[in-house]
Amino acid sequence: MTARLAILLTPVLLVGSNIFMTYAWYGHLRDLKEKPLWIAIGASWLVAFFEYCLQVPANRIGANEAGFSLAQLKVMQEVITMLVFAVFAVLYMKEKLTMNFVYAGICLVAAAWFMFRDFRPAA
Repeated sequence: MTARLAILLTPVLLVGSNIFMTYAWYGHLRDLKEKPLWIAIGASWLVAFFEYCLQVPANRIGANEAGFSLAQLKVMQEVITMLVFAVFAVLYMKEKLTMNFVYAGICLVAAAWFMFRDFRPAA
């Protein structure tokens, strides 16, 4: 795999991973709120399995083939998490985002800028 493809594939896999993660963490609040806690836990673990099926390859590809540092992978994941969560909260959970959420997102984008400003892809 080329470094360029790895640089593109890493965030794509992380987006997919975060969709599963966000649903595993919060989807039960809507879909399983009337079910016993143990059912919500089991269902969340099942969904989280698919998260890991995307997250582990994303981090391996990102670190080993794209040349991202561990810190860069973490900040990338956090920015993606905020974006996925925002869409999930509004569209699926029918919640409104506050300006504080927007401000927090801006801070994460600033963190990403600092983490990636000297990035040099793997050869």
